[in-house]
Amino acid sequence: MKNESIEFIMTGRRQRHRRWILVTSSLAVLSFILCCAMLLLGNTIYPVMDVIRALSGEQIQGASFAVNTIRLPRMLAGLFAGFAFGIAGNTFQTMLRNPLANPNVIGITTGSSAAAVFCIVILHTSGAIVSIASVIAGLATVVLIYILSRGNSFSIGRLILIGIGIQAMLGALISYLLLVGAEQDLPAAFRWLSGSLNGSEMHELPPLMLSVFICTPIVIMLGKHLSILELGEQSATSLGVNTNKTRIMLIVSSVCMISLATATTGPIAFVSFLSGPIAKRLVGVGFSNVIPAGLVGVNLVLAADLIGQFAFVARYPVGIITGIIGAPYLIFLLIRMNRRGEL
Repeated sequence: MKNESIEFIMTGRRQRHRRWILVTSSLAVLSFILCCAMLLLGNTIYPVMDVIRALSGEQIQGASFAVNTIRLPRMLAGLFAGFAFGIAGNTFQTMLRNPLANPNVIGITTGSSAAAVFCIVILHTSGAIVSIASVIAGLATVVLIYILSRGNSFSIGRLILIGIGIQAMLGALISYLLLVGAEQDLPAAFRWLSGSLNGSEMHELPPLMLSVFICTPIVIMLGKHLSILELGEQSATSLGVNTNKTRIMLIVSSVCMISLATATTGPIAFVSFLSGPIAKRLVGVGFSNVIPAGLVGVNLVLAADLIGQFAFVARYPVGIITGIIGAPYLIFLLIRMNRRGEL
């Protein structure tokens, strides 16, 4: 009887592992297809061999400039920003055990946005300064929300409500900065605030790419602890998890990624909000969905950008398309949580 129970458990685990591999592989293949589409499609559709030759450094009239200067930076920005948004959103939602507790809703992204807009319209700077300011502002927003939400005891519901309030205040600050900013800086600020891959340049990408390469392994290594944190503070502590240290490492890693992603592409709406739940639904329980959430983020950003470029008469920034997709889900989630008495 005991052997049968163990075999039953192991069979279930193997099935869940196969499902994880299948889903993750499928998401990776879809990401690769979308990356190829980003390089091939545009005002001119170049043959596959011309794109490969252009990427290898061969000079091909028209194709070399379009692929290397416009399409490749745009694709890489969407790839790394989507991955960063997906992982960071999933980390916050899992760690705080609430689908609303993602960087978009609780104001972290807005904090980074406010710093970036200040740099663009007031200081007239870009590049590294915007990235550094975004990371500092994102971390400062996290610290402020955490301090204000502590009270006599830590409450996730209080943290979310305070985060929403902070988001509203920072949104008002962004509106003020746009009102007092120089007129020539406003188009760039508005385009950036909508969440866009337009105008992405290779020299802007290294900070974001470096943060993803450094912070992703940290989140993966803490993936087991992240799953335990989902059980609650007392359960995690009783299982030997240093909850404070784990949270700090996860928060710093996630905020660095999402702040630099925001500085690079602007606050692409709802990607961090949608990636975790979609990945969890696809992967199921039993294995970490950190990597699947990142890949879902990549697919959302790249697919939304292609839709915004080619599905309509006018071209729309990627953030508008993801906003159209994400807003109904947010309303649905709020209605469901209200019916369950979770709000």
